[in-house]
This record gives sequence, structure tokens and C-alpha cells, in this order.
Amino acid sequence: MIRHTVAFRLRHAPGSAEEREFLTAALALGDIPGVEKFEQLRQTSAKNDFRFGFSMEFADQAAYTAYNEHPVHTAFVAQRWVPEVEDFLEIDYAPL
Repeated sequence: MIRHTVAFRLRHAPGSAEEREFLTAALALGDIPGVEKFEQLRQTSAKNDFRFGFSMEFADQAAYTAYNEHPVHTAFVAQRWVPEVEDFLEIDYAPL
């Protein structure tokens, strides 16, 4: 199992229509085959300045690779992520 996580900050004003539109568009990532337990998360700690997080799981490396190469994912990254995300931290985990 691989757990893919990303914490991020958008270029949009908090609570703005643009912020909501980005998060709504990102829901499509959860529909990509192989994605399990997709979650959108709001940061609650003052320990960093990321505001949101996405978390999802994949059964194995093949499912994760297929997700990364899926046209819905690559389009989202090119059309929404790159222009709208100001900063992010991506971490992928496998159980010990």
C-alpha cells in the first residue's frame, strides 16, 4: 500500500470562490481508477502555513504509477495545480 499525501497553499484568498472551485475540481482525482480513501483536508495547526491537504491510498506501485499517468491527473496538474498552488509538500508513505 502507498499513501500519497500533499499539503498545500493556494494563491487564492481564503474562502474565495476561486478556492472553492479549485477544491471542487480536485474531487475528480478521487474518481481515477486505483485511488482509494481520497480525502480533502483543512489544516488546523499553526505550525505551518499550508491550508489544505489531499490524502489517498493505492494498493501498490502499479496503481500509483497509473494514477500519476492518468489523463485526469495530468490535466489537473497542468491546468489547475501549477497555476493555482503557491507552495506544497508531497510525501508518499508505505507501511513499515
